[in-house]
Amino acid sequence: MIIKVLGPGCANCVTLERVTREAVTALGLDARIEKVTDYAAIAGYGVMSTPALVVDEKVVVSGRVPTAAQVCELLVSPAT
Repeated sequence: MIIKVLGPGCANCVTLERVTREAVTALGLDARIEKVTDYAAIAGYGVMSTPALVVDEKVVVSGRVPTAAQVCELLVSPAT
């Protein structure tokens, strides 16, 4: 599983990365977490509001910071 945290590095982006790492650890997933800060790459996902979370190339959250529990739910059953 490849998880990407999209955002310029603001406080919300840092928080999203932290709660995502907590969720991955809690679930015991084998996942690679990447930070994407390039605006062109972020726009390439169709994201207009950061932070955003991408799981296996699918945007699952944009414009808000979910809780670790919410990220767990997204990772167990990603949105379609």
